[in-house]
Amino acid sequence: MSNEEILLFDTKSRQLQPLTSSDGKRLRIYSCGPTVYRDAHVGNMRTFLLGDLITRLAKHLGHKVEFIQNITDVGHMSEDFVEDKILAQAKAESKDPFEIARIYEDRFHKDLAHLNITPANKYPKASECIDLMQKLITLLISKNHAYVGTDSCVYFSAQSFDTYGAISGNRLDSLKPGHRFEYTEDGAKRFHADWALWKAAGERNEMIWDSPWGPGFPGWHVECSAMSLHYLDDYVDLHLGGIDLRFPHHEDERAQSNSALGKESVALWVHGEHLLFEGKKMAKSSGNVVLVSDLIAKHIDPLALRLCFLENRYRSQMDLSWDSLRAAHLLIQRWREKIKLWQSDKSVDQVSVNELINEVIADFKQDLDTPRALQKLRTIEKSEEIKDSTKFKVFSILDNLFGLNLLMQGTQKVLDTHGQELLAKRAMARGLGDFAESDRLRDELAKLGVAVRDGKEGQSWDWHI
Repeated sequence: MSNEEILLFDTKSRQLQPLTSSDGKRLRIYSCGPTVYRDAHVGNMRTFLLGDLITRLAKHLGHKVEFIQNITDVGHMSEDFVEDKILAQAKAESKDPFEIARIYEDRFHKDLAHLNITPANKYPKASECIDLMQKLITLLISKNHAYVGTDSCVYFSAQSFDTYGAISGNRLDSLKPGHRFEYTEDGAKRFHADWALWKAAGERNEMIWDSPWGPGFPGWHVECSAMSLHYLDDYVDLHLGGIDLRFPHHEDERAQSNSALGKESVALWVHGEHLLFEGKKMAKSSGNVVLVSDLIAKHIDPLALRLCFLENRYRSQMDLSWDSLRAAHLLIQRWREKIKLWQSDKSVDQVSVNELINEVIADFKQDLDTPRALQKLRTIEKSEEIKDSTKFKVFSILDNLFGLNLLMQGTQKVLDTHGQELLAKRAMARGLGDFAESDRLRDELAKLGVAVRDGKEGQSWDWHI
């Protein structure tokens, strides 16, 4: 297929821009990954899906893609600045901090697999890239963009970078001291909005490394600059992240990378919006943090979450609910069942197939208008003019873009021995015409979360969702 233009909303220019390959060989994409001290919640997964949708579309259009996503396993300060997030979790679970990082990194990859998110080409870990960060810091010091403070920490000089604020709109002269993640270090900085590239170990004795400036650990923002520039050969065609990273993380990252290179380091900055759950911001304090594992525990196909995300524009705030997840679960089931029926018709109208597919792809190319694309799928499903064979071909080809595994033959259902015995007894009671016993056993099964249906071919079951 020929390369075709994808338009995305660039946060920096505040307008739609084409995604293009700067070297003519591949699209170089970088996405900020998880800080692996806890499970990623469904709001995080919405951001991680963004990279998958863009890379699926780019590959479908014939582009080669190099996609890098970092793993922050060095940790950074929690918002109350008392303790590093990974070290705090290690203490809470009585484990080594790197063991904590590997446990939650493994869970992150499993969650991605549940949502059918294509793995990145590489997942560099911050802890394995300390030398890259130190080289970048040394370069920034040599170019007078960074300095060693009186506390032995190394700081980036915000005033040395004249286009600071281009992504977020924040002006240096209006930034207050102590903005998020950058508390004031007792006058060690020359300017209150400077931020730490390397932090002196102080009394910390875990997760520290030797450096030219003494033992310590990297600042949060320097990780992504060092890794993106190293793994993508000093230029990023598309940089992704959640809207919460726009400031200060991406603003600071741009300042570091551009100062090191002496030119713009990123072509497009694209951000995914916040997710609410049942009208509220997802937070531990609200008790409404939802994980992928919570969906599985309720027997909801995790791809129902993916479908809910697709029903909303990535850069619009969305409100997720258990009701919308259940509806999406049922829609996926319905489509899988329809596809099974459609594939028996073999008379394909290839012209119609190509036209319908191109219409849907046009929506994807227009800043990932997935709600409009899904609406077209629903129209195709219900149309009485379109042949079943055409529907089958369209759905099966487009499934590579939507990533809903629609050709999968149902979901795996496993019932324990007790449940299986109750189902067998109920089938026997029905066969004997003992409908009172049959109803009683149906109620027993309902307590186990099992919904029983009776049809021409006997009883079948599914999970209550």
